[in-house]
Amino acid sequence: MRKGIAFGVATALAVAAMVLGAFGVLIESGVRSHGQVDRYASAAAVVHGKQSITVVQGSGEDKSSESRPLVEKNRVPVAQAAALKAVAGVRDVVADFSVPVVPAGAAGAASEPASASATTPTTPILTGHGWDSAKLTPTTLASGTAPATAHDVVLDTDSATRLGVGTGSQISLQIDGAPERYRVSGVSNAGPPATLYFTQQQAETLSGHPDRADALVVLPAPGAHVSASALRHAVPGLVVATGAARGDVEHPQLQAGRSDQLADTGSLGGIGLLVALLVVSGLLELSVRHRTRELAVLRAVGATPRQVRRIIVREMLRIAVPAALVGGAASLGLGALLKNVMTSQGVLPDDFELTLSPIPVVGSALVTVLAAVGIGWLASRRVSKIKPVQALSETAVEPKRLPRWRVVTGVVFTLLGGAMLVVTLAAGGQAAASALPGLVISLMWAVALLGPWIARAGTRLLAAPLRRLSPIAGALAAGSARAAAVRMAAVITPVALAVSFAGVQLFAQTTTANATTVQSRDGLRADRVLSSAGPGIPHAAYDAAKALPGITDVTAVKRTTVVMPVWNLDTSPQSLAAQGLEGGAARTLDPLVTAGSLAGLNEPGTIALSSAVSHDTKVGDTKDLWLGDGTPVTLKVVALYDRGLGFGDVLLPRALVAAHATSQLDDYVLVDGDGDLSPLTSAFAGLHTASAADYGRSLSERVRHDNLVGLIAVLAIAGFILVGVVTTLGVATASRRRELTLLRLVGATRDQLLRALRLEAVIILGTGIVVGAAVAAVTLFAYAAGIVGLANLSIPPLALTGLLTAVAVPGAAAVLLPGRRILRRGSPRIE
Repeated sequence: MRKGIAFGVATALAVAAMVLGAFGVLIESGVRSHGQVDRYASAAAVVHGKQSITVVQGSGEDKSSESRPLVEKNRVPVAQAAALKAVAGVRDVVADFSVPVVPAGAAGAASEPASASATTPTTPILTGHGWDSAKLTPTTLASGTAPATAHDVVLDTDSATRLGVGTGSQISLQIDGAPERYRVSGVSNAGPPATLYFTQQQAETLSGHPDRADALVVLPAPGAHVSASALRHAVPGLVVATGAARGDVEHPQLQAGRSDQLADTGSLGGIGLLVALLVVSGLLELSVRHRTRELAVLRAVGATPRQVRRIIVREMLRIAVPAALVGGAASLGLGALLKNVMTSQGVLPDDFELTLSPIPVVGSALVTVLAAVGIGWLASRRVSKIKPVQALSETAVEPKRLPRWRVVTGVVFTLLGGAMLVVTLAAGGQAAASALPGLVISLMWAVALLGPWIARAGTRLLAAPLRRLSPIAGALAAGSARAAAVRMAAVITPVALAVSFAGVQLFAQTTTANATTVQSRDGLRADRVLSSAGPGIPHAAYDAAKALPGITDVTAVKRTTVVMPVWNLDTSPQSLAAQGLEGGAARTLDPLVTAGSLAGLNEPGTIALSSAVSHDTKVGDTKDLWLGDGTPVTLKVVALYDRGLGFGDVLLPRALVAAHATSQLDDYVLVDGDGDLSPLTSAFAGLHTASAADYGRSLSERVRHDNLVGLIAVLAIAGFILVGVVTTLGVATASRRRELTLLRLVGATRDQLLRALRLEAVIILGTGIVVGAAVAAVTLFAYAAGIVGLANLSIPPLALTGLLTAVAVPGAAAVLLPGRRILRRGSPRIE
């Protein structure tokens, strides 16, 4: 194999291993990462509720189970502390409560004048605990005393300095209602930052669930060992976290996002593997075909088919092993880069720890080597079996007919893609979303297998215009493309893959964001939206807004996530965005109700569903689901609606959501009427108003943010595809040295051949882009028509132009630069 071709193959294999290994780094980090253990460092164990639910379906051999994460805290009964205290070696058990606190102002500071400030996005939010939780960290009082009354608090030194208060000062704190005055009874000089302590009883009361703690923290006696198995035996049904797992309880956002992060990364890694196989298979087939004459000579002098295959496999191993190891090692850097980008964009939490180990390096290298050897072996089977004379003839003229297996397999993938298209258009909702990846992958494999037919069709369509543009060069380009349809197919496939894959992933996201904006804009009937710069809006603001003159309707909205079985080609549990509503939702919201009425949500035990998840549900039916903390409920369906992207797939009574949420605070309040809201915004810290249009734009930005993890990973895969495009085109051109030299010897000039190469690049890139665009268009049409509505299809012209340019410019360079080097000035000679 020529050095240039070997280098191109090695480059593609190294990049494939690097991309696959990077996804492996993220998957391993998701499995192994734990939150940092801070407040619970002195604990022998932390007992908490299970933060996932497992849904078992079927029976017997068809029995299956699937777990889904919970986004709200699954709290622990405080009464279980007694059983834990009875375990040998346990000194004490602390019921830990956490309450978000917004400092609204301070007065009477001991060392500095009072300062009042409205809460802004940059103002730190404090976390309140009961005084018993001070036992968990080496908290000592620098001044003052422990909180003794319901309106006493202890602040850490940094927070006291930042707020300008000291022992004896009065401070205004907003918790579950309007700001109230508290006395700073003491200031601690140690312990976690941004922490505030109430009396234990007050913390229990403010949490809204005094009988259920966030966690029960087990403190060991000095020198004693506490058995984790004994703790589990004492509190069956609860989770006992020890070691690094304690950090997950302390940082629940990391645990909540882990399952979805693993699922998303695993799915994208699987797509990356399929894409790598598609790109590498065409490249390796091209490199083996380039050696057909050499292998035919070996057959002519007595080499057996097995010996020929061994030669190919050994050569592939010599190239693939070092390339895969280099790519696997580089995957650690790419994985770290992806993690840093995702963390900086808020996709991953700040305390997400990167785990670097040899596992993704070895795994990606092994997969790449096995793929390269397997594809090389398959590509060599036909060359090794045909007669030597036939092999020699095929180096000059390619066979016109495709192998039967390739035609049959290509037709099967085409039919499979057609079936996926029908499912997407007919089923809609979650079933349509599940069918989309299969649709695009099936169509691309069909393109790869039936590529020679596509190449011949593209050549026939473009031959006449090219001949009119340049008679001699056009004839040379068309003749070469027509005679080498198999080679053309190998280079057209990665071009089509780049356009289709990037187009579907990019424009599906812009379409989703556009649909979200349109649905929220058209469905929001309220004049204004109240939101908070802090952790949320106290529910008292909703009550206060109703009492303001000139205000006609008010709706409190609280977001959560529920788990519900959804028909998705089969019934499976899905995590669904949900909103709890209280007040005049039927007048402030219009989610395009198709049956029933939102007014029914004012009754307890009710639910409204979007068309994307309702399937054949009717108003009056009951639905089984799990609330945000894992509590199972059966609710009556009172309405069905279409605007699920704008308002979530599930609507519930706000009281039901709040009773099973981590915080009692609302996310926003919808206000209808022209009354003055300034008394409200001045009374509650951090509260501000926005127009309905501004709120719609913020929703679309949140959708874009939620899709960042997919977009970042897609960019990595698209980058690999682009490398495959450039490498394949470069290898295809470099392998034509003999052909181009012969044309020079029979009278073609260098300029004519360069012009012919340019026109041939037009055929390759034009056909690949058109085919890729067709696959993307079919997929996006199905996505828009089956899921978000055809009118919401969004393809920004600038993004489309950038995509096509990113494929066409490097592709043209990969054809023309090697061609110029082959056709360098001087006397041509056959090597």
